[in-house]
Amino acid sequence: MFFFATAHAGAIDKLHRFLESTKTLRASFAQIVVAKNGKRPQMSSGVMMVSRPGKFRWQIEKPYSQLLVGDGEKIWIYDPDLRQVTVKKMSAALGSTPAALLVGSNTLEKDFNLRELGEREGLEWLEATPKSADSGFEKLQLGFAGNDLKAMELFDNFGQTTSLSFGKLERNPSLPATSFRFTPPAGVDVISD
Repeated sequence: MFFFATAHAGAIDKLHRFLESTKTLRASFAQIVVAKNGKRPQMSSGVMMVSRPGKFRWQIEKPYSQLLVGDGEKIWIYDPDLRQVTVKKMSAALGSTPAALLVGSNTLEKDFNLRELGEREGLEWLEATPKSADSGFEKLQLGFAGNDLKAMELFDNFGQTTSLSFGKLERNPSLPATSFRFTPPAGVDVISD
């Protein structure tokens, strides 16, 4: 029994160490969203950057361009095809969302219940369940290979599953401050919450 407990004690510790030792982060991502009925998964890919605490850039490149920028106060969601920018207050938009795990402070247990899931697909997994009922998702699972975050799976309140895999992960790279600022292009509609 002792061996079993220590064998599965790793993923939560890895998450804490990962967050404590990561000030900035850059990675490519592949995302697959599967609806409750399991039909026609939506696939996208791009690049993400994080500057903790509170700043991130999520650039979806394929199949359609979309940019999300968190500047520490607001989240800017830019859809070039719609020529539209949606602006939300970061505190209201992040709360206990999956993004809060990566860009927030290290006070995980304040917003999430964490539990070990063991090994699957060569990764060590943990599950984060939001303590807030209005988080918009049921649970989040994170997979680690060694000390690096390699995968996330988000199960939302509508039965939809979003799977993310990360590649070319760089911890603590030098990232320009301009990566976390957004100025709406001329001629786009700006919608504020």
